[in-house]
Amino acid sequence: MLKVLRIILGVIIIFISAYGLITKNLEYQPFTMLFVSFMMLVMGLEEFQKGRKGYGWLGIIVSIFVFFVSNQGFY
Repeated sequence: MLKVLRIILGVIIIFISAYGLITKNLEYQPFTMLFVSFMMLVMGLEEFQKGRKGYGWLGIIVSIFVFFVSNQGFY
């Protein structure tokens, strides 16, 4: 389930990023960062399932950081 969610989030990120690059419209960049934070959270949870707690915590911490950065972009 987490692998499917990671693939879906990756496709969404690629589409939003490609749209921004083609149109040179950076209006949706905070949404890209928000989806990147969700993807990092999913990757951190996958690492916990594999038993690698160090990388799991790193993924969750990076996810929280990117979430707050994207939150600043909305304001």
